Amino acid sequence: MVFPVVFLKLADWVLYQLLANSCYRAARKVRNYGFFLRNQIPRSSSQQQAASLFPSASHCDVGNNIRSSQTLVCDIHGVLLRAKTFFPYFMLLAFEAGGILRAFLLLLSCSFLWVLDYELKLRVMIFISFCGLRMKDIESVGRAVLPKFYLENLNLQAYEVWSKTSSRVVFTSIPRVMVEGFLKEYMAVDDVVGTELHTVGNRFTGLLSSSGLLVKHKALKAYFGDKKPDVGLGSSSLHDLHFISLCKEAYVVHKEDGRNNQSCLMPRDKYPKPLIFHDGRLAFLPTPFATLCMSLWLPFGIVLAIFRILVGICLPYRLAIFWGSLSGVQLTFQGCFPSSNSEQKKGVLYVCTHRTLLDPVFLSTALCKPLTAVTYSLSKMSEIIAPIKTVRLTRDRKQDGETMKKLLSEGDLVVCPEGTTCREPYLLRFSSLFAELADEIVPVAMNAHVSMFYGTTASGLKWLDPIFFLMNPRPSYHVQILGKVPPEFTCAGGRSSFEVANYIQRKLADALGFECTTFTRRDKYLMLAGNEGIVRENKRN
Repeated sequence: MVFPVVFLKLADWVLYQLLANSCYRAARKVRNYGFFLRNQIPRSSSQQQAASLFPSASHCDVGNNIRSSQTLVCDIHGVLLRAKTFFPYFMLLAFEAGGILRAFLLLLSCSFLWVLDYELKLRVMIFISFCGLRMKDIESVGRAVLPKFYLENLNLQAYEVWSKTSSRVVFTSIPRVMVEGFLKEYMAVDDVVGTELHTVGNRFTGLLSSSGLLVKHKALKAYFGDKKPDVGLGSSSLHDLHFISLCKEAYVVHKEDGRNNQSCLMPRDKYPKPLIFHDGRLAFLPTPFATLCMSLWLPFGIVLAIFRILVGICLPYRLAIFWGSLSGVQLTFQGCFPSSNSEQKKGVLYVCTHRTLLDPVFLSTALCKPLTAVTYSLSKMSEIIAPIKTVRLTRDRKQDGETMKKLLSEGDLVVCPEGTTCREPYLLRFSSLFAELADEIVPVAMNAHVSMFYGTTASGLKWLDPIFFLMNPRPSYHVQILGKVPPEFTCAGGRSSFEVANYIQRKLADALGFECTTFTRRDKYLMLAGNEGIVRENKRN
């Protein structure tokens, strides 16, 4: 009974809002902008005059010690973020939580969104992105996917003012559930006041709650009462100017500065908190044009991925490298081929950094020799299409050690001691088990780059990981063999297994320019998926 009620409400809302309430505004926009105008329309003189009453955020005295006891209020859209539109973040939500069809529907809405005013445009994007989705899926995207793109679009000038204050409250007309996770986890915000959405059970209806779209200046008065916040940051829009005029000090973040001024770009080393883990399939900010390009590429990408998989499975190594490079896969190899000790009956143990499930496959291709890979979690589909032998581990240290010893006695073995993938330039803590099993250890620094889709996921379907990676137009892999670990740095040389693991982790991090961390697989999955990352198979009698 939920969805009939939702659609009845939607029909009533469309008839009133879209037909009766916005046709006049749409006609005015068509008249004002025109179909033949080629130059950008300047802002109205009244808005320019109002904005000139407040100094730019770049003129704020951030060195004043008084700031450390002050309260700041601002919006995330147009102030903390440099992006002039919030459409890409709704697209990320639609694609990651709702799927490709919902994302395509949101893309189609661009054909008429431009004639709607801000409020109606926001209502349409909210409805398409949220309708019918579970609350936990939306919260997961807000916690694990959106922060990466928010951090990449932070306005440095606005953040410098933000970071000097002790108390911070964000008022935004954007749905609170889209921004609260990021603001509390990365920006140390005290409170977020945003638009609330209507829910039925554990699902969103796509409609606003009874309070409607948040009006910032009214919400500020209701939140602080007669007390005025110390500092207000706002954009040059009339709504924001009214909002920040209620503060003791007010500063304007101009759109022109955010888009064109290099001083507003947030460098990675100045992020309020390091970005180590994030989830989601899209590797780019999905603006309307970028999303259209992805939609056009998708059919070709699927066919190309199947072709690349068949090349890797069916052809010899040399031919696979040749045809793979013709299809756009870039494989760079650095270092020398390790020589096996003829006196040793064991194989060589390759210790790799873990970027995607295809790490052992690309190492085997680069070496032009068959290898065996051990992994903690591998789908049946990945096992079927893998061109090398794969063996699952059980997370029982004694049993896994015996399994790896047996495999080493049969030939060369590949292990990724991080236990899970990491997309960013960080290495997770290395398990020390591998150091106890072999004296011939060869560290291999591996790195992967994509432009459209990530080939890893924490909460999605893992059997699609290799396919998504190979759907990229020009995916690349860098394989660097560092040479065998000196005997004095192995367990046979008197070192403990933990010392060996830490030594190899540091050598690999230095080779790639990465940073070592103490995070583990468990930390990653607790943050991104809300579980410990243990896959339990369903056993049927």
